[in-house]
Amino acid sequence: MHYLDEGPRDAPVVLMVHGNPTWSFYYRNLVRALSGQFRCIVPDHLGCGLSDKPDDTHYDYRLKSRIEDLDSLVRQLGIDQPLTLVVHDWGGMIGFGWAVQHPDLISRMVVLNTAAFPLPEDKKMPPALSLVRDTAIGAFLVTRFNAFSGIAAHVAFKKPVSREIRQAYTLPYDTPANRIATLKFVQDIPLKETDPGYDILINTAERLHLLQNKPCLIAWGERDFVFDTPFLNQWLEYFPEAQVLRFPDCGHYVLEDGGPELIDKISRFTGIREDSNDGYASGNNLEHG
Repeated sequence: MHYLDEGPRDAPVVLMVHGNPTWSFYYRNLVRALSGQFRCIVPDHLGCGLSDKPDDTHYDYRLKSRIEDLDSLVRQLGIDQPLTLVVHDWGGMIGFGWAVQHPDLISRMVVLNTAAFPLPEDKKMPPALSLVRDTAIGAFLVTRFNAFSGIAAHVAFKKPVSREIRQAYTLPYDTPANRIATLKFVQDIPLKETDPGYDILINTAERLHLLQNKPCLIAWGERDFVFDTPFLNQWLEYFPEAQVLRFPDCGHYVLEDGGPELIDKISRFTGIREDSNDGYASGNNLEHG
């Protein structure tokens, strides 16, 4: 598993967990903003980014394995002090699936357009995701034409972004074999009791109360067609004291659309010194990681 490890080794840790079909590149500006004062750990899930991309005979691409991978990384790095957890998209199920097992290792949380609980009652599975999750034609489009990553590189942004940034998001998924995780993540979405990972999701949701005493910042792009208002409302039921930042003009890639304003607010939430000269924290627009 590839991971970024930036910042002083003896500094407080910020663990950033990405989703699908992104990779550690998604957090590049936040790492630049925080790494002067924090140790920023950003893994690429297996099959994503710069990590190995084994076929499904060598790795099962299931939620259980993802959580175990994250736990192994934390143990390998010898992290035994409370950290800040930042999650986006699938990073919510993975990150919180790990966090509820280790609440003593969580100091604060940043939630970005994600979930760690079953589909809200007033939310239906988007047809585009159902096509990929449940049909052969959907799987073919993702693996043969990079449909999931390619489309996300356009619809997940709601503000102008350079062609180079869009290409960076799709770069790791350049061949059918390298697109396996972008498909397997969707196929692994747990919707009902018989789905692999559904029991883990229920267990995670039932144990989120173990983290209610931790400071929580929720930053939400309101133009996300998947993680929309019903998901945000569900988060607020679990963490009613959370600080909420709503971005009406931002999409699923809220960290991109939110730009310097959001990076600065997250930086301040983590406790970064206001006299910091690191990256976005002092207003610099860092387009490339």
